[in-house]
Amino acid sequence: MMIAVAIAVLALAALVLALVRRSTVAEPGLAGATVDSAPAPAPAPSVTSSGDETETIAIPGELDPLADTVVLAPASLPDAEPVPAPAPAPTPTPTTAPADDEVPDAAVLTRFLIALGEALIDCASPVAEVTRTLEDVGRVNGFPGTQVIALPTAILVTVPGSTQSQTAAAAAGVRAFRLDQIEDVLQIAERSRRGQVGPVEGLGLLQQAVNAGAPYPTPVLLAGYVTYTLGIALILGANLPDLLVAGVLGALVGVVQIATARTSGYLQALLVLTSAFAVSAVVFGLVRAGAPIDVLSSLVPPLVTFLPGALLTTAVIDLATRQMIAGSARLAAGGMQLVLLSLGISGAAALVGVRASAIAETPGQAFGALGPWLGVFVFVVGVALYHCVRLSSMPWVLVVVLVAYAGQVLGGLVFGGVMSALVGAAVMTPLALYAAGQRQGPPALVSFLPGFWVLVPGALGLVGVTQTLDGTATDGMGTILTAGATMVAISLGVLVGIALHGLVSTLRPVRVRA
Repeated sequence: MMIAVAIAVLALAALVLALVRRSTVAEPGLAGATVDSAPAPAPAPSVTSSGDETETIAIPGELDPLADTVVLAPASLPDAEPVPAPAPAPTPTPTTAPADDEVPDAAVLTRFLIALGEALIDCASPVAEVTRTLEDVGRVNGFPGTQVIALPTAILVTVPGSTQSQTAAAAAGVRAFRLDQIEDVLQIAERSRRGQVGPVEGLGLLQQAVNAGAPYPTPVLLAGYVTYTLGIALILGANLPDLLVAGVLGALVGVVQIATARTSGYLQALLVLTSAFAVSAVVFGLVRAGAPIDVLSSLVPPLVTFLPGALLTTAVIDLATRQMIAGSARLAAGGMQLVLLSLGISGAAALVGVRASAIAETPGQAFGALGPWLGVFVFVVGVALYHCVRLSSMPWVLVVVLVAYAGQVLGGLVFGGVMSALVGAAVMTPLALYAAGQRQGPPALVSFLPGFWVLVPGALGLVGVTQTLDGTATDGMGTILTAGATMVAISLGVLVGIALHGLVSTLRPVRVRA
């Protein structure tokens, strides 16, 4: 039944994409309106009032689709004004920035690049993408010699001036953005790469995006966290008692998360440890008392936001693109978070008297084969409320998450556990990149992250580290290796998906505007 549902989901997604693509191509004025992702002046296509043809440009790097995640609103694509031939930037229309901002000095541009780099790193973007984006912004603003060093916790920018160079550095990676903020930051970055937002205007827009409050009141955010928790529990095969326990514990953890959202990194580390200890003590206490609950389905969902699946996956992407310092740092940070979670679980198990390795028990599918699919829908609703996904992005996020889970189910049937993650990521990535190219589509990272979360790669690592601390070193180390292989498989799946998307974009025929 699970396999049949997975096949049906993938077939339905393919049909919907075909219909969307057909309607987009058939719409007057939009056929072939592909936006160029590289700001180098020479190869850029131009859109003129005479109706010149527009061709799709090949993706010039491994992760360029991640940078090219925003498509301009349709109002900016029609031929409002011809682009002058000698223009240094491939912009369809001139920037609306003030005149003194059209050719910024090095100091102003440096401040903007630093602020933009900080925001991109806080969005968990791969450092290769951050570096390329900032260098493109510098080039489009008349400073082709801009140099950038991006790290997970710092950003360094040098902008050459006429008489002297401007160099600035700043700390980064200390803020956690909601998905609506990530969408705003990526849109600002993309518009800046195209020369449509100047440094002064961009600084103001970034300030608004970074300081924007949540669009929902606190009770709605808390309800979103509980819904998020229940969705993961259903995906893990929870029964009714498991859902009750997971929901109550999720509400408690959600209150703590919301109340401590702006605390320092030291307190956040303590929060991970204490939350894991408190949740585990309650669950293990109920198990010891004979409650009919499954440990995995009750314990993991309330702690799922602490699982560093996306962090570890980004780390492997950094390593795959030869960003060794950034990749190693993120890998160490993700591993440390797993250790903190595992210490809390093992400590609670020692206090209550239940072996921590009990969390490796396989849950039963109390709701049948459709339970996990129902959990995917519940999970997406929770993500939309707690992480504040915009309504216009919701359909694409839901489709990407469904396809990711369907790919994982089919991959598990054909290849087994570890390779199922690769298949899920490989089928999810081109869809997320395709969604980013649609009129109302979200930036790819906005739909990537929920896809990562639904694959729950961090759960394997949590089980493995806890078993090792509990004394079952052989099984624990084996599970740790399996978790590591899962992270690599997801990252390779993302890279495979990016390559497929780039190949399709390269082979796409030239279209002439109607």
